[in-house]
Amino acid sequence: MEHVDVLVIGAGISGIGAGYHLQDQAPDRSFLIFEGRADLGGTWDLFRYPGVRSDSDMHTLGFEFKPWTADKAIADGPSILAYLRETVQDYDLTPRIRFNHHIDGAHWRSDESRWHISGRRTDTGDDIELTASYLYMCAGYYSYKEGYVPDFPGRDRFPGLILHPQQWPEDLDYGGKRVVVIGSGATAVTIVPAIASKSAHTTMLQRSPTYMAVGPSVDQTAVRLRRLLPDRLAYRLTRWKNIHRSALIYRRSRSHPAEVKKMLLEAITEALPEGYDVDTHFTPNYDPWDQRLCLVPDNDFFDALNQGKASVVTDEIESFTETGIELKSGEHLDADIIITATGLRMVALGEMDFSMDGTPVDFSARWTYKGMAYSGLPNLASCFGYINASWTLRADLTSKWVTRVLNHMRATGTLVVTPQLRESDTDMAQRPWVDGFSSGYMQRTMHEFPRQGDRQPWLNTQDYLAEKKLIGKAEIEDGVLTFSMGDKPVTLRSNRLGPT
Repeated sequence: MEHVDVLVIGAGISGIGAGYHLQDQAPDRSFLIFEGRADLGGTWDLFRYPGVRSDSDMHTLGFEFKPWTADKAIADGPSILAYLRETVQDYDLTPRIRFNHHIDGAHWRSDESRWHISGRRTDTGDDIELTASYLYMCAGYYSYKEGYVPDFPGRDRFPGLILHPQQWPEDLDYGGKRVVVIGSGATAVTIVPAIASKSAHTTMLQRSPTYMAVGPSVDQTAVRLRRLLPDRLAYRLTRWKNIHRSALIYRRSRSHPAEVKKMLLEAITEALPEGYDVDTHFTPNYDPWDQRLCLVPDNDFFDALNQGKASVVTDEIESFTETGIELKSGEHLDADIIITATGLRMVALGEMDFSMDGTPVDFSARWTYKGMAYSGLPNLASCFGYINASWTLRADLTSKWVTRVLNHMRATGTLVVTPQLRESDTDMAQRPWVDGFSSGYMQRTMHEFPRQGDRQPWLNTQDYLAEKKLIGKAEIEDGVLTFSMGDKPVTLRSNRLGPT
């Protein structure tokens, strides 16, 4: 049976970054990246709806080791995918990636100190079996099978197309059609201006508003710095600026929510025609950053409203009808196409079955170790990015931590690393995997995710600047990570590698 030192699951941003860091910082370890789909890119290959783009700037969503040099910092999906392809090519990662390798099971055997991996080839149907000493999950946080769609009353009555953005067909003709986009999150805010110019009219139907932040798609500071400095230095400075700026806004939102709310709503009011009902359509009933902000680059969403090509309706759905959607207010929205931009289905660790010596693993009963590993589970890490900042900031931190752990195991001659609760941790209060975030897609599935505690290292802080120390510079031997030769614990030497 084939064996690899490290198996990475997923070839999106997280998995590609993992490949780079393993190759760069743990070059003595063999590794493979398994991707269930036919191409790399993850999110940026899966989603094909019009206007698909990042809502994080590419100087922080990009890798720390590869500068983003395009002018647009808020980039479209194809540009991000091209950047990922270039990264794979530049760092010769293609031989490490196996496409159409869908993994559905990971089973730890203590007698071998290995993961037994099982799955199938999606192109041939052949079974996949191999073993791995260490498993690094980079499969993202949502189901690739389908998005979340509520059970709308009367759905079967509507004869037209009902479409979730996750299954957007490349040949969809919405020209001259009346389109209703259900939802108020980033996907809806992106789709509406992208299709409004061709549709007869596009209506965004929302149950309640979301905070929107208006900003330019081009970072002029980055443009100026690239004219004066080498690309890597300009990128590093822009990245530093954007990290600290976003952290400042987030912290200000938590400490002075009324002030940030006022600032956001003033910008929206200025972007809309005089007299527009901002209170109804753009003023949420929660504080800024209780849910993720929706970015409106270059005013595109508001321009579509100003030009009369799109509109916003704030109401609840009574029923789908033969010609559209009847609302609880009694209003009726005529539609030829209904787009359900109603969110994702969050999943824990890639919708795989895990077991340990034949016993199924229930992740909801485990404690998270710094948001990366799990109590009592050996040789396993997963990448889960930030909710309040760019995903890749955490992905880079996690991958570097994995390489530090692997190098420490090599230096100490150990085979197994397991986070274990200390006696002093047994009275910890339980908190959800992500705390203080009220978005529906989170609340629907938090009970399935590992829990966090009330003390280090059992926290998932969602704070990059803090985690640069808590993850990036903390000692590996922290009294929680237990290193062994399998079933026999060993007395470790001091960490000869030290923090990096």
